[in-house]
Amino acid sequence: MSHTVHPYSHRLGILRDWKSRWFSPKGKYQENLRGDILIRKFLEKKLKGFYVADLEIERSEKALRIIVSTSRPGMIIGRSGDGSQKLLIDIKKLLAKHKLLNPKVEVKLDIKEIKSPESNATIVAQMVVEGLEKRLPFRRVAKSTLEKVMANRDVLGVRLFLAGRLGGATMSRTEDRHLGRIPLQTFRADVDYCSTKAVMPYGTLGVKVWIYKGDIFEKDAPTQK
Repeated sequence: MSHTVHPYSHRLGILRDWKSRWFSPKGKYQENLRGDILIRKFLEKKLKGFYVADLEIERSEKALRIIVSTSRPGMIIGRSGDGSQKLLIDIKKLLAKHKLLNPKVEVKLDIKEIKSPESNATIVAQMVVEGLEKRLPFRRVAKSTLEKVMANRDVLGVRLFLAGRLGGATMSRTEDRHLGRIPLQTFRADVDYCSTKAVMPYGTLGVKVWIYKGDIFEKDAPTQK
């Protein structure tokens, strides 16, 4: 029997890197892990609607670096960098409140721009959620999203899966649509994946997105597909 494996973890160490990168000295692992979880939860809540694709955390002895990948960097940074500075102060306050901030460690916040948001599964899933929460017809949302994603040159396949009380129906059901191909079992296949939910007045709807961007054969030649 085959098992369903998360497409990101399936390719860890082959095509993907870890989202938290640090080495913990003895007795500090639990503290660092708790800090990472708190930072992620706080930023996901704070930056909802800003189309944040990824949150990466790097730690060293003297620095804690948080990298936020988004398609709307200007909205987070704000005028003359006020927004990012306020966000950094809020993160420091949060860590200090839970006694997880070492005064010797410098906290840094980097905002990274994503050039093609329509080929990023997390941003596409957020666009679908936005459309569903605005009470737009789910079939129209699904069809227009697939067409937008496939309009990108680097995308070879996309799949969108919706589940729940679609259209406010009494019984829950599923809607599964795809264009192109999604080779999920091949390690070299560059498959981006996201799973999220839309909160509706009558319950939550599950949203899953897979985006296939071609095959990567060698690490030293990432442009070859």
